[in-house]
Amino acid sequence: MDAIPPCLDSLKRQAQSLGLWNLFLPHALPSQLIQQLPLDVQSQIVPSQYLSVREYAVICEVMGQSFLAPEACNCSAPDTGNMEVLLQHGTLEQQLQYLVPLLQGRTRSAFLMTEPKVASSDATNIQTILKKSVNKQGHVAYCLNGQKWWSTGAMDPRCNFALVLAKMEDTIQSNSTSSTMRKPHAQHSVVIIPMSNSGVQLVRPLTVFGYDDAPHGHAEVRLNNIQLTQSSIVLGEGRGFEIAQSRLGPGRVHHCMRAVGQAQRCLDQMIARSMERQTFGKYLYEHGMCQDMLAQSAINVQTARLLTLQCAATIDAMGPKHARDQIAIIKIAVPRLALSVVDCAIQIHGGAGVCQDFFLARTMAGLRTLRIADGPDEVHIQTVSKLLVRKAKSHAPIQSRM
Repeated sequence: MDAIPPCLDSLKRQAQSLGLWNLFLPHALPSQLIQQLPLDVQSQIVPSQYLSVREYAVICEVMGQSFLAPEACNCSAPDTGNMEVLLQHGTLEQQLQYLVPLLQGRTRSAFLMTEPKVASSDATNIQTILKKSVNKQGHVAYCLNGQKWWSTGAMDPRCNFALVLAKMEDTIQSNSTSSTMRKPHAQHSVVIIPMSNSGVQLVRPLTVFGYDDAPHGHAEVRLNNIQLTQSSIVLGEGRGFEIAQSRLGPGRVHHCMRAVGQAQRCLDQMIARSMERQTFGKYLYEHGMCQDMLAQSAINVQTARLLTLQCAATIDAMGPKHARDQIAIIKIAVPRLALSVVDCAIQIHGGAGVCQDFFLARTMAGLRTLRIADGPDEVHIQTVSKLLVRKAKSHAPIQSRM
């Protein structure tokens, strides 16, 4: 893995001085947390203002045009999602130990959910085991075992902790007839594990179409007999799905608007390239096929942008639960629209478009991955379909006309 870019520290200081820091925070930090912190720390973590989801989405588009900008403003995944989890669901102790250093930009984090041996798009398949034990004195302890992969951020030397989705052991007894058997979506819990724990084994880095996404990287991780206490549980036993869903709603808006930013940069580059290069006595933009690609790409960028901003506005007005259909729609549509723009940009750039001299190839790799990350297209298509039918059933039947 490559070293951390030397310019990042300087960029972070500039972002802080300009008030472009922690702008993803959806609401004010808890007063009980702020009261525990020295004034100099408070000044490091509190954003210059709290933005709506729609307002922050506009900033996400701008940040999406650079691979470094999100981290430079302390607004990069998976840290933003983890910080929101700790802000909404963490105890004061968890917030002081893990949230504050993240808000300062001193550390990074990972979210361990996906597993190599099961289809993790159905999270009920997760098999990492959290075994609970209670001794005679009533002391509760846990032991964590499992294997994860696509653990984004785990390879980063600054990664301080990970949030891990695991299944409680009492839910995996195949012949159990106990009346205390948990329901399918109450079987999982989220725990915090320090990456320094001796039971955390980084097996290997995973590349995305050959890119290692250094320095943060994606890792395959083994969790070997990690001993935990109740203070490591986030929100409570069996609340894992609730936590995971709260983490993914606004996060999908962020991902999509960053994708729009990347597509816009590709479109700008495409236009510039078409005005510089000539074939058969004409500039590229004078050829009909190139004109078609430019126009269609502009349409796709604007479509993706407006779909996402509409979704963000709905979240602001009604909350993520009432925007589930729109969240699923943008997660399906925006990566596809953005990918088509990148594809056209690569075509217009010719051989230059697929080499390391331009950002296009890496952008295509990232956007193609986005069709799988945070739930594959097929899961979101199913969600949209179910919600459409549910909405139709809630209204009076509509008679079709001959």
